[in-house]
Amino acid sequence: MRDGQGSRRAAAEKNRLRLNRKLRAVLIQLKEERFAKTLRLRRIGPLLVKCAIRANASAEGNMDVNVTDRFGRGFSIRNVVECTLVHTVRCHRLNLLVPKILVCLLSSAAFVSAQTPRPAPTPSIVYAAHDSAAIEHYRTNSAVVHAMVDRLVLAVTGQSDVAKAWRSLIAPSDKVGIKISAAGGQLFTTHRDVVSAIVDGLTAAGHPRSSIVVWDRTLNGVKEAGYRPGAETFQLLSIIPRDGYDPKAMITAPLMGKLIWGDHDYKGDRGKVPLLSDTENTSDRSYFCRIVSTEVTKIINVPVMSANEMNGLSGCLYNVTIPNIDNWRRFSEGSAFGASSIAELYSNPLIARKVVLNVMDGLVAEYAGGPEPATNYALHHATLYASKDPVALDAVALRKLEEWRAQFRVPPIGHAASYVESASQLGLGNFDRNRIEMRNVGR
Repeated sequence: MRDGQGSRRAAAEKNRLRLNRKLRAVLIQLKEERFAKTLRLRRIGPLLVKCAIRANASAEGNMDVNVTDRFGRGFSIRNVVECTLVHTVRCHRLNLLVPKILVCLLSSAAFVSAQTPRPAPTPSIVYAAHDSAAIEHYRTNSAVVHAMVDRLVLAVTGQSDVAKAWRSLIAPSDKVGIKISAAGGQLFTTHRDVVSAIVDGLTAAGHPRSSIVVWDRTLNGVKEAGYRPGAETFQLLSIIPRDGYDPKAMITAPLMGKLIWGDHDYKGDRGKVPLLSDTENTSDRSYFCRIVSTEVTKIINVPVMSANEMNGLSGCLYNVTIPNIDNWRRFSEGSAFGASSIAELYSNPLIARKVVLNVMDGLVAEYAGGPEPATNYALHHATLYASKDPVALDAVALRKLEEWRAQFRVPPIGHAASYVESASQLGLGNFDRNRIEMRNVGR
């Protein structure tokens, strides 16, 4: 009897490996053909999972498949295939039929191709304010930077004065947060003068300074960058390890990540339980920080203009996603799925509905080596950018960084920032340069 059970287990394992190989082949083919370009394809995701289960009713009881809206906007086709792949590993009886999944994919593609194309998105405007006097030897001129920020917000909103401009973006009842980038240390953190100009504008619009939150995951190096922890008139906050993440604001993805201390679900050895293995300390879950989920209702996104050697660009999309979740390292390992997930993360209503303005700090631009400080790959750009469209602003920044990389013979990095174009395909903004208008805001 034991020999019979062993044979059945071996056969089941062989069948599982065969199915995994076929599903991986489908995933690779979908990626190569850029099958998920059309937004409508994402709506078919839950249907594909259900069809896969219906291929054999007995499989339904053996699979833990959640077809809910995991990222707030639905799955992409690639997500569904990867999700199916992950969950088949958990099956005790692998009865899903790959041919039927393929039939679902092909019939879904035919259905989508027969639909009327979506109308072209409204063109986006990216505003730029440049002043060579704004920075010299890495030291900013406060008055010049303040004037640049004011010109940008007036241009973006079309208002006649700064107070009206900020009131048009943020209501008096809103709790305002300014998301900075503090990963660059002394020279490459979001400049304090930029933040101070935004805080001054919000104060003029009626928001008490003490109610304004300025934050990043950690604040290492901000003191050297000119901030005054504990002495600022606004709230300068970092995310509290573990308890700073909201268990009610959970997202899942078919990509496992190794948990470390500070992640919400991390289980450490405190002398009461045996040391957990790496497998036990992995998870497909991430949680948004409480600052994003409950403490602010509107966000001013202020990233720096920096390349990111893992994710291509530490721009608008990156700045309000990766630093605001735990178990984030799985999305920053250069994998194709990890990169595209940044776009999915941004589409979550906790982010997409709260960000009202993006201001990119390009006073110093780091075209390689980021997000860590790398002065050998930095230059004084003396420019600030602003737009309501995070995708368009990231697209502009990415192309400029690529120009500098080519000029200084550094390999291109655009392939690592594929999520910027993916965000455009999700309807989050414009990536095509023909749909982006640049406007320079003079003195």
